[in-house]
Formats: sequence, C-alpha cells, structure tokens
Amino acid sequence: MTVEHNLVPRAMSLAVHELRTPVTVVSGYLRMLLREQAGPLNEKQKKMLEEADRSCSRLGALVAEMSDFGKLEGGDVAFARQEFDLAALATELASGLHDGEDRGVHLEARAATPVMVTGDRPRIAAAMKALMLSALRERVEPGVMLVRCSVATGHPAWAILAIGDAESLPELEGAAPGPTPGFDEWRGGLGLALPVARRVIEAHGGTVWSAAGANARATSALRLPLAASAHPERRRDT
Repeated sequence: MTVEHNLVPRAMSLAVHELRTPVTVVSGYLRMLLREQAGPLNEKQKKMLEEADRSCSRLGALVAEMSDFGKLEGGDVAFARQEFDLAALATELASGLHDGEDRGVHLEARAATPVMVTGDRPRIAAAMKALMLSALRERVEPGVMLVRCSVATGHPAWAILAIGDAESLPELEGAAPGPTPGFDEWRGGLGLALPVARRVIEAHGGTVWSAAGANARATSALRLPLAASAHPERRRDT
C-alpha cells in the first residue's frame, strides 16, 4: 500500500482547521469571565479561570505550531532572505531567557566576533530560542549553560551555534561540518517547537544535532551556511 507523500501536511491542515475555532471560542469566553462581564468573581474563581486561560493559550500556541509544521513538511513556506549576525542574535536571545534560574541554571552567551548568515531572521530566531529552552529544561544540575557562535572553515564554511556546558561545547562544535549525531526532536514540554525548529534550519541548508551520551538532551547545536560576504575564500579574493 502506498502513502501519499503529502499526507502529513494535509492531516495537519485539517487538524488545525478543526481545532482553531473551538480554541478561539473557549479563549474568548474565558477572557469575558475574567473581565467579570458575567458578574463578579471571588478570588478562588478568578485563580481557576486564570489557570484555564493559561492552558487555553498553550493550546492555541500548539495549534499555531501544528500549522507551521504542516506547512514546512509540505514545502509551503516562503522564507525571507536577509543577512544578519548570528552571534548578535544568539546574545540577544540568551539574555532574555531565565527559565532555569529557579533551579540554579543560567544561560550565558559568550562574546564573539560577528558571524554573518543569510536567511529568515525571525524564523531562525524562533528555532534558536526553542533549542535554548530545551537545553535549559533538560539540564538537571545547577550550573552555567553556554551559547557560543563560531565558524567551521572548509568547503563550504559553516556558521556554528552550540548550546551546552563547557565540557560539551568542544564535542558539539567538533561534530560539524561532517556527519552529525542525531537530534531527539520528539520530547515533551515544548509542543512542536523542536520539530519546527529542525525543519526551519534544514530549509536554510543547515543541520541540527546534539552531543552523545547521557547529557545529550541538555545540549544542541546548529549549523548554517555563512553569508557570501563572510565566506573566508570570498574575503581573501577581495
């Protein structure tokens, strides 16, 4: 029996269509209740409705991710093309993430020279944020998680972004640009953010991977082609 190659995108599109309306309706009514349009609330009722509203918002975000996932699987996404500094973006994202601080886990972006790539900056930023959040949530022991940008020279040259502790960064960076270890995108807690992230990076000609061993989930890395203006061979010719 053959399976249509576009079955997943079609199934996702149907699921998104069926889920989006009821989620929007439930969310709307919850917010009306929280604004006390149906009458005053006591403190216990308000807390219960606030929790329901947060859960409904998470469900709405998952529906949006399902839509993105289906479009990426079907090749139905138009990506913007602009040159930007991957190192500066990594620093910006890392400085705004504090998810692990209640467990003594801190994310720190190491200063780096500009690493220029070309692509859809907002979508790549969302992919990088998902990888950083995943690493933070999977880190068990207190400590510092590092984010480091570098360039792997070769033919072609790559921009590398590695996320992990000091011991895992050399392994992550050493895995590129050759064959890379696998990446477990199907883990709980982040919805479809990781599958979407991997597909966004691959659509830009890149790869996502993790370190090997017991701490694999608390690490991740990606590579993207360097922008033409940043390519070492191009610079030497000018």
